[in-house]
Parts: sequence; structure tokens; C-alpha cells
Amino acid sequence: MDALVETVLRGWEGFAARPSGPLSLRFLIQPAIASLLAIRAGLADARAGRPAFLWAAATDRAHRGALLLDAARDLRTPLIVATVLDVAYQIVVHRGVYVVELAFTVALLAFVPYVLVRGPTNRVASAVGRDHHA
Repeated sequence: MDALVETVLRGWEGFAARPSGPLSLRFLIQPAIASLLAIRAGLADARAGRPAFLWAAATDRAHRGALLLDAARDLRTPLIVATVLDVAYQIVVHRGVYVVELAFTVALLAFVPYVLVRGPTNRVASAVGRDHHA
């Protein structure tokens, strides 16, 4: 258990130190790209009358697989780019690759912004669409 805690703490410390290190521009670009993809997907969800992404993925077993597959398609390229850039960063700075740090960084730079933006975009677009039709 101590090794797991140590690994997570190392991952967090490494992540926190990265915005001031090499390749720091990706801390702005990657979440922005993931957010733009999430906005596009959220607008498509609203047009199709689908529920908010995170809520539906958590509660709707029948559609969970399709929702996650859709998110995987949207995030495929940003996740690959985030992975390649973080591997390059780790090789330059740490002279090796730490998988937990890699997963942590990729999740925070690409997956988390996507999940946090897609649902609210759907809700706002749906609300605006209802206002225009009323």
C-alpha cells in the first residue's frame, strides 16, 4: 500500500512541476482541444436529444457502451498526442518513463476536460434550444 501511495504522490508532484518545464504549452493546448471536441459532442448530443454525457454514462446501462465508444472516438487523437508528448517529457526530464505519471497526466490533460465540458454543453444547448422553440 505504501508503494501505491508513494507512486500516486510522485505522479502528482511530477504533474504539478510540469507546467514550468519543457513542453509546458501542452498544458494549455491539450485541455483546449479536448474541450473543443467536448463542445462539438455536447452540441450533437443536444441536437439528438440525448441526456448529459457523464450522467448517462453513469446511469444508463443500455447506452453506456455506445457513449463510451463515442467518447473514445473523439478522444483517440488527443489521448495519443498527450501520451507521446508526456513520454517525450519524461525521457528528457526523468531519463525514463513512469507509467502511473503518464496515465495521470494524460487523464488530467485530455479526458477530464472532455468529461467536464461535454455534459454542461449539452444542457446549455438544450436549454437554449427550448427557449428558441417556446
